[in-house]
Amino acid sequence: MNVEAFVRGLPKAELHLHIEGTLEPEMVFAFASRNGVTLPYPSVAALREAYRFADLQSFLDVYYSCAQVLQTEDDFREMTAAYLRKAHDQGIVHVEIFFDPQTHTARGVALDTVVNGITAALVEGERQFGITHRLILCFLRHLSEADALETLADALPHSGVIAAVGLDSSELGHPPAKFAAVFERARREGFLAVAHAGEEGPPGYVHEALDLLQVSRIDHGVRSEEDPELIARLVRDRVPLTVCPLSNVMLKVFDTMADHNLKRLLDLGVLVTVNSDDPAYFGGYVVENYLAVHSALGLSEADLAQLARNSIEAAFLAAEAKRGWLEKIDRFVAGG
Repeated sequence: MNVEAFVRGLPKAELHLHIEGTLEPEMVFAFASRNGVTLPYPSVAALREAYRFADLQSFLDVYYSCAQVLQTEDDFREMTAAYLRKAHDQGIVHVEIFFDPQTHTARGVALDTVVNGITAALVEGERQFGITHRLILCFLRHLSEADALETLADALPHSGVIAAVGLDSSELGHPPAKFAAVFERARREGFLAVAHAGEEGPPGYVHEALDLLQVSRIDHGVRSEEDPELIARLVRDRVPLTVCPLSNVMLKVFDTMADHNLKRLLDLGVLVTVNSDDPAYFGGYVVENYLAVHSALGLSEADLAQLARNSIEAAFLAAEAKRGWLEKIDRFVAGG
């Protein structure tokens, strides 16, 4: 079995996926046409040409521009369904999907429209493919905490389908501490918590996310390596990092994939997982991320299987479901 077939065959979870980041250029233009949206790009080719990012902010500028084409429940449902078809083809058995309500409500799109469209596709994806799911509402950290608190209040009627809250968008200058009150409120309401930290921001942001926001996982977290005490804490407490290798290279967190620290983190015993982040923009979905680190970092099949196991361990799944998937991974690796 070649490496790609091995990776595709591994049962695995994706835990760091911005659903708006799955909008392929062709879908952007199709939605723009039917919704009467004028894009700042004359063609699909011109949009793809814009995917030459200097840093996180240059990506976000394009990302938010494209997100304006999302206006109806059907848009959100079709976008999510397209991702789930890809996920199924790549051997993903469980997804934990981020969405950014403030990106849409600021344009006059109702939160109900966003949540109903996404969840309709998730429910159908579970029925059709058996892919289980959790939905994670992310607050935009470049906006105020007051705005985040308002968004949380608006989301409470959907608490039955939203499992957790997260924190994304521009990291530098917007530390986790800025959102301590909204995360405290979210925990009181029964939501789990995750947060982007340690991508462009320093290891101190990871400490803040753990201590002040009390998150269960750190999204990205690759700069944790700069702080040996933090690494020891992540290993001791089995705090997962949802690492996105292709994204990290595209956004200049690392110059090349060969410079990436995923293998070092794995060898240190950190619970690292591999994810695609915004795959339409960064050149690949989960399988492509696994193959990229395999090729550039010399990961063995045992390493790849460990990454799949880590993704299940780090997921917001019941213990029985985790045991079942871990047993299936072991059987697959053993040739069964």
